[in-house]
Amino acid sequence: MVLTGSVQPGNFVRDVVANGDGAAVLLIERALDGRRHEHTRAALLDRAARLATTLHQLGVRRGDLVLTIVGNRVEWVESMLACFGAGFVVLPCTEQFRAHDLQLRIGIAKPVVVIADVRNRALIEEADLNCPVLWLPDAAAYDADPTPYAELHPTDPALVIFTSGTSGPPKAVLHAQSYLTGQQLQATQWVGAETTDLVWCTASPGWSKSARNGFIAAWLRGARALIHDGRFDGKERLAIAAEESVTVWCMTPTEYRLIAAHTTIPAMPQLRTLLAAGEALDPETLRVWRAATGIEVRDGYGQTETGHLVGNHLGEPARAGSMGKPINGIDAWVEDGELVVDPATVPTFFLGYLGQEPPTGPWRTGDRVDTDADGYLYFQGRADDVIVSAGYRIGPFEVESVLAEHPAVAEAAVVAVADAERGEVVRAVVVLAPGAEASEALAQELQEHVKARTAPYKYPRIVDFVTELPKTASGKVRRSVLREGR
Repeated sequence: MVLTGSVQPGNFVRDVVANGDGAAVLLIERALDGRRHEHTRAALLDRAARLATTLHQLGVRRGDLVLTIVGNRVEWVESMLACFGAGFVVLPCTEQFRAHDLQLRIGIAKPVVVIADVRNRALIEEADLNCPVLWLPDAAAYDADPTPYAELHPTDPALVIFTSGTSGPPKAVLHAQSYLTGQQLQATQWVGAETTDLVWCTASPGWSKSARNGFIAAWLRGARALIHDGRFDGKERLAIAAEESVTVWCMTPTEYRLIAAHTTIPAMPQLRTLLAAGEALDPETLRVWRAATGIEVRDGYGQTETGHLVGNHLGEPARAGSMGKPINGIDAWVEDGELVVDPATVPTFFLGYLGQEPPTGPWRTGDRVDTDADGYLYFQGRADDVIVSAGYRIGPFEVESVLAEHPAVAEAAVVAVADAERGEVVRAVVVLAPGAEASEALAQELQEHVKARTAPYKYPRIVDFVTELPKTASGKVRRSVLREGR
């Protein structure tokens, strides 16, 4: 049966996750050592409820915050369910963090307890946390009697996710219980999983897409979820998707690009849906995946603060290069080139930033978009990423897409550089494909390539070659670092 949630007082874990056959497999886990585990509904719920009691014994009370730093393992899912079920607020973090990252977040969020994977012990000790740490996996953490489910109001706090910090320090975004059941909109219209599907969202814990699509969207639709505890490896990703017969696959644009650039994508007859979100996908990458699988990647868009807002809808032709149209029921429009939404129509809109007043009025996303006659939206870049050169407004993505088509380019990011005559000029920072060598001749070739493929005023007057692009923990390019010349 398809799981359904409610925005009425209740409990997401009890009313949604627990709604079904206890013997049914809800989660398939591919471990770092290659082992495979299947986890049933009954086992997940029992262990989560026992973990909630252990957290309570460590001093956590309803409304208190628990920080997790656990990989894509069953213990992370159980920790999330434990907090959701007991009314604790959970802050998932990625294992890619360093001590400074943790200290910043702990200073803002002030967790009562930290749940940490034992393999991160050195990191936790270096961060010198001023709170108890529950180390997992540890059988003793599940010895306590199960905690009863809390009766929760839709506006009670449930989740904290920090923004990516692409243009400034990360902010702590606080979401309510309604954020969990509110995922039904995107789960139905964008993810579109069915009861027979296996959904794999590759995002690591700590990113908002992982929080909503790692398992919540799948379970809202009665489908199973897959998690994989491992760093990105294109060949391994393809192998796992084939071995597990993944039918709904969601990755970041960066992952799609890297696989397309460095790996031969086989025919994957079991696949029926490919999803992307996080940043815009370039046409060349879309072409490669479409040629290999026969499936158009359906792009989507959302923010940490808003949840999912826009997507190429299920059952409608995907439009290449477009992030789609607003999810039905969400009031979104373009104003002065910026995407704006009405928070009252967004069931996953945040309560506010920790330590700040709640937002009021229409929500200005800060993202520049274009729209076509059919209402499809096209991402052009952050408002502070748009380059104004000699009066021309240049979206970085336009230039990056063209650069990505060149065989010598693996990845590229485009930013503005101040110029005395033109105000700003375009600077391209390029990661070369295997076998390509940096040279002045190649830089000129890339400039001519851009001139030939798009309006000449968009070409990068500066081309720099680097071994890797600076990125946030969620995989987005940190343009602010590039603008500073680093």
